[in-house]
Amino acid sequence: MSVNSHLTNLASTLILSEEEKSSITTSINTLSLRLTLYFSTTVTSHFQFGSSTRGTILPRKADSHSDIDYMVVFNTSDGQRKPQTYLDRLRRFVEARYSTSEICQSHPTIVLSLNHINFELVPAIYNYGYQIPSPASYWLEWTSTDPSGNNKLLQDKNKDNSYQIKSLVRLIKYWNVRKGYPFTAFSLEQHIVNQSFWGCSTLKDYFYEFWSGFNCTYATAQYIKNMVENAKNHVRKAKEYEYTNMPVNAELEIKKIVPSL
Repeated sequence: MSVNSHLTNLASTLILSEEEKSSITTSINTLSLRLTLYFSTTVTSHFQFGSSTRGTILPRKADSHSDIDYMVVFNTSDGQRKPQTYLDRLRRFVEARYSTSEICQSHPTIVLSLNHINFELVPAIYNYGYQIPSPASYWLEWTSTDPSGNNKLLQDKNKDNSYQIKSLVRLIKYWNVRKGYPFTAFSLEQHIVNQSFWGCSTLKDYFYEFWSGFNCTYATAQYIKNMVENAKNHVRKAKEYEYTNMPVNAELEIKKIVPSL
C-alpha cells in the first residue's frame, strides 16, 4: 500500500451505492409528483440541486447527515412574500404528504427525514436568477444562487485536473465530517474549485496540495485552526517519510487525517 493507493481506495468507497441511488431516485420522483399535485400553479418549478447533482455527496455510511438539496420555486406573480411564509408553506406540504416522517426547520430549509436519506427543501423565488433565504446571520432576507453555474464550475475543474477533483472533494468532506463539520461542505467545495493545482497528477498530489493551500482566516475559532494545523502536520510528516523511503509510515500519517471507512 501507499498514500496514493489508500486515498484512491478510500475515495472509491465515498460514493453512493447503486441501491442508495435507486432509493433516492424513487424518493425524488415521489416528492416531485406530490409537490406538483399539492401546489399546482403556486409553484413554478422544483428540482434537485447541490452536491448530489455534482457527484460529491457522501454516502450515509460516511456521513449520517448526508442529504439531498431540493429547490422549490414559488410563484410571485401575486406579490413576493417573506422567506418564512414560503418555509411555512413547505412545512404544511410535508406535514400533509409525509405525516409519518420526521420534519424540522433548519433555517433556511425544511428538513424531511426519510429512512434512507434526508431532504432539505429550499424555498426559492426567481428574480433575474434564483434566490433562496439567507442564513440567519445575514441582514438581507434573500441571497442569490446559481445551481447550474456551480455544477459547471466543478465539472470543468474536474475535467481540467485529470478527473481528480471530485474524489478530492469527497475526501476533504469526509475529514470535515469526522471533525464535527467545522466548515460547510459547500465552502470546502468552493475553496477547491478556486484553488490552483499546478503540477499535480495523482490523487495524492491533489490531497497534499489542498492542505498546502488551505488556511483559516483570522476570525476562525482557535479549535478549528488547531484541526487544520494538525492535518497539515500529518501531511508534512508523510512527505518526510516518503522522502526517506518509508511508505508504510507515510500512509499511517495520512490515515490519521482520513482513515479507512
